[in-house]
Amino acid sequence: MTQDFDFVVIGAGSGGLTAASFATQLGARVALIEKNRIGGDCTWTGCVPSKALLKVAKVAHNARSATDFGIEVTSHSVDMATVRNYVRHAIASVYQYETPEKLSEEGVVVFKGAARFLDTDTIQVGEEKITGKKFLISTGACPFIPPIPGLPDVPYFTHENFFENDKLLERLIILGAGPIGVEMAQAYQRLGSNVTVVDKALLPRQDREAANVILKVFSREGVHFVQGLATAVELVSNKIVVEVNEHKISGDMLLVATGRKPNVSGMSLRNLGVNYDEKGIEVDDSLRTSVNHIYAAGDVIGGQQFTHLAAYQGFQAARNALLPGNDRNNHKAVPYTIFTDPEVAQVGSTEMEARERFGDSIRVAHRSLLRSDRAVCDNSLDGFIKIIHKADGSVLGATIVSDRAGETIMEFVLAIEYKLKLQDLAEAIHVYPSYTMDAMRLAADFTIGKFTDGLSGAVARQLAKLAMG
Repeated sequence: MTQDFDFVVIGAGSGGLTAASFATQLGARVALIEKNRIGGDCTWTGCVPSKALLKVAKVAHNARSATDFGIEVTSHSVDMATVRNYVRHAIASVYQYETPEKLSEEGVVVFKGAARFLDTDTIQVGEEKITGKKFLISTGACPFIPPIPGLPDVPYFTHENFFENDKLLERLIILGAGPIGVEMAQAYQRLGSNVTVVDKALLPRQDREAANVILKVFSREGVHFVQGLATAVELVSNKIVVEVNEHKISGDMLLVATGRKPNVSGMSLRNLGVNYDEKGIEVDDSLRTSVNHIYAAGDVIGGQQFTHLAAYQGFQAARNALLPGNDRNNHKAVPYTIFTDPEVAQVGSTEMEARERFGDSIRVAHRSLLRSDRAVCDNSLDGFIKIIHKADGSVLGATIVSDRAGETIMEFVLAIEYKLKLQDLAEAIHVYPSYTMDAMRLAADFTIGKFTDGLSGAVARQLAKLAMG
C-alpha cells in the first residue's frame, strides 16, 4: 500500500525537524523518515552531550581552583558512571520534545527505517512505499576516518560513541584539533585524564590569535598538543600507540575527530540524476538539487556544518518547496562558537580573510580582556574582542575569545545581517558590567575617534571652547 504526501523529509536531525514542523504549519501533509534516532547528531552525539560533558568538566575545574577564591574544597573525585548518567539525562530532556509521539501531535507522520528512492516520486522504507510531490534530503554527515595505517585494527572512538564512556581514562589521545577535538580535550583533562591532541595545527581553520589563546590555556591546564599528523597506529599490550613525527604516543583510548563526510549513500541518488560528490549534494541558491522537486539542506550539502545553520536551511528548503518565490541561501552572517573555556566565537571574515579580500583598507578594533571589568570580576582574563571593519564603520567580521562569547557574538551577527555600522552599536546602551559592554566600548572608541579626527572634530572643539567661555 502506498501513502501519499505533499512533502517528504529524509533525515530527522536539526534541518529535517525544522523543515517538517514548518511544512505542517503551512498545512502540508508531511512524512519524516529517519533510519537511526530522531534528533540526529545534535541531540544524541553532538551538541547536547558535548555541552553537558563540558559543564561537568567545568564544575570539576572550579572545584580544583576554588582556593583561588577563598573557598576550601576538602576533597573531590570524578565518578564517570554518574557523569555519563548526567549526559544521558541532558539528552533525554531535549529528546522529549522530538519523540514520534510529539511529532505526530504536530501532524508529522514518522517512518523509521532507511529511505531508498524507487523513482523520482517514490521512496521505499521497509515494507512501506511513500510518494511525494516535493522532497527534502537532510541526512547529515558522519565521521571521516583518515586512511592511517593500522587504524582499522585498533579500537577507537568517534563522537558517535564517545559519550557512552563510563571510565576515567589515564591517557586519552585525540586525533584532530578542530572543535570536537579541542572541546573533548579540555573536558577530559579537567576530569582528570592526561590528554594529548594531534593535528597539523590547533584549531587550524580559526583566527590564529584565537587559536593561540586556547593553546596557552591548554598548556596551563596540562593538555599536550603535538603538531603533526599520525602516520601509524597499533595496539601494544592493550595500549593504543600512535606514531607522529617518528615519535610514539601511548594511550588508553583513541578519539578520532578528523572531520565529517556527508551521508549520501544508500538512497539511490545517482539513479535519479541527483548530483553529488565527496563534498556533498549539489544545490543551487534556493537549496534545490539537480532534480527540480528534490531539495537538500544541512550537513549533507557540505560547507559549514552547524546545527543552527542546518535548521535555518531546513526552513528555507521547506519554504522554497511549498511557497511561491525563493529564499536564497546566501546569508553571510553565519556565527559559530567553539565551547572551550574560554569560548571562541566567530562571524563573518577573520582578520586574515579580510586582508586577503580587501588588503590594507580594512581596520581592526581590538580589546584585550585584561581591560574588561566583567572579565576581571570573573577572573577570566584569557581572550579578546576583535572587530574587522571598513573605514566607514561597516562590520566585516568579529572574533571573540571570552566567557559567553557565543552570546556576545550575536551583536555582530545582527550588524552584518542588517548592515549596521559601529556607530549604531555605540549608540545602543549596554549593560554594565558585561562582556557586551566591551564590544560597545570598541565601537564607541571608533565612533569618537572618527568624529574627533576629522573636520567635524575640529569644529566641535572650537564650539566647546566657546561654550566653556
